[in-house]
Order: sequence, then C-alpha cells, then structure tokens
Amino acid sequence: MLRGRLSAAHMSSVIAPAKPSSTMGPKEVELILVKEQNGVQFTASALVTPTGQTHPSGEQRETWGKKIDFLLSVIGFAVDLANVWRFPYLCYKNGGGAFLVPYLLFMIIAGMPLFYMELALGQYNREGAAGVWKICPIFKGVGFTVILISLYVGFYYNVIIAWALFYLFSSFSGELPWVNCNNTWNSANCSDLNATLLNDSHKATPALEYFERGVLHLQDSGGIDDLGLPRWQLTSCLAVVIVVLYFSLWKGVKTSGKVVWITATMPYVVLTVLLLRGVTLPGAIDGIKAYLSVDFLRLCDAQVWIEAATQICFSLGVGFGVLIAFSSYNKFSNNCYRDAIITSSINSLTSFFSGFVIFSFLGYMSQKHNVALDKVATDGPGLVFIIYPEAIATLPGSSVWAVIFFIMLLTLGIDSAMGGMESVITGLIDEFKFLHRHRELFTLFIVVSTFLISLFCVTNGGIYVFTLLDHFAAGTSILFGVLIEAIGIAWFYGVDRFSDDIQEMIGQRPGLYWRLCWKFVSPCFLLFMVVVSFATFNPPKYGSYYFPMWANMVGWCLSISSMIMVPLYAIYKFCSLPGSFCAKLAYAITPETEHHIVERGEVRQFTLHHWLVV
Repeated sequence: MLRGRLSAAHMSSVIAPAKPSSTMGPKEVELILVKEQNGVQFTASALVTPTGQTHPSGEQRETWGKKIDFLLSVIGFAVDLANVWRFPYLCYKNGGGAFLVPYLLFMIIAGMPLFYMELALGQYNREGAAGVWKICPIFKGVGFTVILISLYVGFYYNVIIAWALFYLFSSFSGELPWVNCNNTWNSANCSDLNATLLNDSHKATPALEYFERGVLHLQDSGGIDDLGLPRWQLTSCLAVVIVVLYFSLWKGVKTSGKVVWITATMPYVVLTVLLLRGVTLPGAIDGIKAYLSVDFLRLCDAQVWIEAATQICFSLGVGFGVLIAFSSYNKFSNNCYRDAIITSSINSLTSFFSGFVIFSFLGYMSQKHNVALDKVATDGPGLVFIIYPEAIATLPGSSVWAVIFFIMLLTLGIDSAMGGMESVITGLIDEFKFLHRHRELFTLFIVVSTFLISLFCVTNGGIYVFTLLDHFAAGTSILFGVLIEAIGIAWFYGVDRFSDDIQEMIGQRPGLYWRLCWKFVSPCFLLFMVVVSFATFNPPKYGSYYFPMWANMVGWCLSISSMIMVPLYAIYKFCSLPGSFCAKLAYAITPETEHHIVERGEVRQFTLHHWLVV
C-alpha cells in the first residue's frame, strides 16, 4: 500500500529540508515513500527540487520556459533599430576604428557593470523595477521613473514599427513606389533617382518625398500646432503592431519567450544576407574602408568621447527596467554574471557587424551618384526609410530585397517594443498585487492606452510629435534614473551586501573590479553624463522646422514628470514612516526584511564601515 496522504503531524518526518537555504533561494526537499508489504515496510527517498519558483511574498512566480528564452529576450531588447542606424554612423563620423577605443573603454567600465547590476538586482529580488526597491524603500521612486520612461518610449517607438510595416506592404509591388517622381504625392522639386541631385539642396529624391509626402503627408501640416487627423493607413499598421504586441505579452514570459525565437534571430539572418549582397556592389569596398578607417587624431575631440559614452548608455538598454523585469523571471540560481557578459558582448558585436552592411550599401550609393560618402551617410530614421530604400530600389529584384530589409526592421523593433511593455506590465503588477489575477486585462489596458497616445504620431504632422517625444522622453531622464539606481544599490544598500546576494545566487562573489565599478566608476560616469546632457542640450528640430517655445516646455515637462518621481516618493515614504527623524531615516534606507533590526537600534547605514567597505 502506498501511503499517499499524510496527516500534518507526520508531514515533518516525511518531508524534511535537505540543506540550509535562504528564504529567497530554491529549496530541495527530501521525499520519502513508504510501502508496506506482508507486514514489512520499505522506504525510498529522493531529493526533489520544486519546478515552480517561489516569489518572496510566498506565491508562485512564473519562470522562463528555457534559459535560451531569457537570453534571446535580452538580446532582442538590447539589439534594436539604433544598432543599425546609429552606431555605424557614429563610428564613421568619429574616426572610424579609432571610435572603438572610447566605445570599448566605456563599455568595460560602465556598460557591462550596469548591465550586470540590473540583471542581478532583478533575479535576486524577483520583482519588477519598483518592487526591487524593498532593499532600500526610499529609492522606490526610481522604479516608477524607469516604468514611466518605458511607457513614454512606447508612445513613439511603436510608430517606427508601423512605418516599417507600411513600407513592407508597399514593397509587394512590381515597381517600388519610391523609384520615380510620377506619383500623386510628388512635388515639382522631385528629381529622378539617377540624377546627381545630392549636390543640389533644392532638389529631393523620390525616396525622400515618398517618406515625407507619401507616407507621413508632411505637406498637409504647418507644424506641431497643425497636426490634422490620423492617417488611416498608418493607423491600421499601428493597430496591427499593437495586436501583435498584445498577443506576445498577454500570458507573460511563456508567450513572449517563444516569440523572440523569431524576432531575435531573424535580424542576424537578414543582416548576413544583405551583407553578402552588399559586398558584391560597386563601391561597397570603399564604403567599408571609410567605415573602418582609423583617425586617432579624432580622439583629441571631447565630442567623440561624449558620443561614445552616450551610445553605451542607450544601446545596452539599462535604465528602462526591462533587464530587471526579464531577470526577475529567472531561476534563483541562474548564472546572471555569465548572461551579462554574453548578452552585452553580442549587442556590441551586432552594432559593429551592422556597420559593414550599412556602409557597403552607402559606398555603392556614393559611387552611383558620384558624390562623397558623407553626402549619403546619415543616421536615424532617414537612413533606414530614405537612404537604404533608395539603394535597394536600384538592385535587380528590388522588391524582394525591400521585403527582406523591412522584415528585418520589423523584427528588430518588435522585440524591443515587447521589452519596454514588459517592463511597464511587470513593474506595476508586482507593485499592485491584485493585478496579478488580471494580467490579460491589464496588458490590454496598457497596449490600448499606448495605441491611443501613438495616434498623435500618425497624423499629418505626426513626425513633429514623434521628434519631440524622441528628444525628451528618454534622454536626460534615463541617465538620471540609472544614476540614482547605481547610488541606491552601491552606497545605500551597500556594494558588499549586493555582492553577498550575488554569491548566494551563483556561488561566486563578484571580483574587486566589479565592486569598484559599481561604487565609484559607474556613478561618476553617469554623473558626468547627466551634466553633459544638460550642458550640451539643443532644442529639437525636424529638418528646417524649429519647434515653438510651448512645445519645448511640453517636452521638458514630459522629461521632468518621470524624474520627479524620485524626490516625490522619497518625501512620501519619509513622511509616512513613524517615529523621530532618525527613526524615519533608518526605516527608509533599511531593507524591509530588516526593519526588526532597526527597532533594536542597529542600522548598518549609520556606521562608517558601511560607507567605506567595497
């Protein structure tokens, strides 16, 4: 007879802990089976590790189906459109191969340490961007800061994906619509593709007019104060993007972890195919040589170092709460150190690799139009929606190449958009527990809200709203958020305590290098970047259009609205705690699980050792 049900009195003797374990980690239990036959009892025991991962609150927390799901999700989020349209241009403009010197330096001393820090923070505390700050409650405001930033970015980032989808649909035609000037949207300034019009600032290419007049309908808007109604074609594409995002996210990482198998790997396939085609084009080698040419004298220019530091800050995706959210669904003992090294390295290598693809085609365009390379080299949406489509249009079988290219843009954008949405959803449902039971409805609410705000970006003057959001939503505010995050972890929670947490997870304490970076190098780097961001601020503009003063004020209000969450929540938390000033401060900076120690008057942060130890 198999004894399958046991009374509570007998349970402790049958299921016993196999080894000491922290309350945060996975536990092994000894399962003892007792079988009785002919009056003789036979026992068998086995160590069993529960498959579900327990949330700190005691409830089961969802985990990734496979380790590769997590890695692909992180890579898919970090490797986005900016890897294609931003890094190659910066490398070319700032001394070619010489630009890699400051880029790699900042990658090592700031990028990787911050990337590692966020992965470890989310995995140990197993909550979203706001919930993890139970380790230092007064800093929870920075969690809401990064959630708001991710939400703001979603307002315009999804529009880029909608543009790519519109271009994809337009590519299914015998002749691409941006190859000539015989269309209803073309103006008198449009000049044929084969003309050397790049030397004439008064002329426009068919590709330029297709983007601005055929897709955006910019000619029907007088500025940001004359937006008009949403264009139904772009609105339809945006709706498709929102539907895809919803069904990728509604069930959590179990669904999104499967979607990234396509969206995170497809760009590498397409980039390789485009490179193989690009290097066969005339002028391609000249373009690649220009991309890799080394000019070490450019390193004497401070702007080169600033742009390298800025690229590191934004390309790895730290500060959006996405890495914290993704890693919170890991198993407790997952090796987040190895993950940080692998994924951040892949991100940088992808940026470098995409430069070969981009500049092989730019070199071809330069030779075809008989102009200098700097006349065709650009960054931002203009590269992927004007210059690159123009180059593709001149190839045999141009429609096929266009379809391939815009599929790549779609996949690059979708998984990054998924990451931003997951940061918002995970961050809020972990903070407001009742939302756990209604994840599907809450996800629907978030994506529909994002869709409604994004409609401003698909009006006739939508590009102006897009530019304003792009300029203010995640600029200085994201640098400020990561700075406060680094200070909160390394100084108030304590880099030694944080290192103990990592050792508890992976069995290995971070080396002195990582601890020094977390406590000194990365905060100083981020403080420098925040100061530079304010000092070098330039008002946004689109082409020759300069935004009115009220639009800039709206932009600053948007940026401040996320940053102000840090002091607002700190004031709220401080005022809501009981006791004297010192007692309030002690509770505010001590992990919630250690408040009983504060009651005994033992506060680590009130000792000199806490602030000096590394």
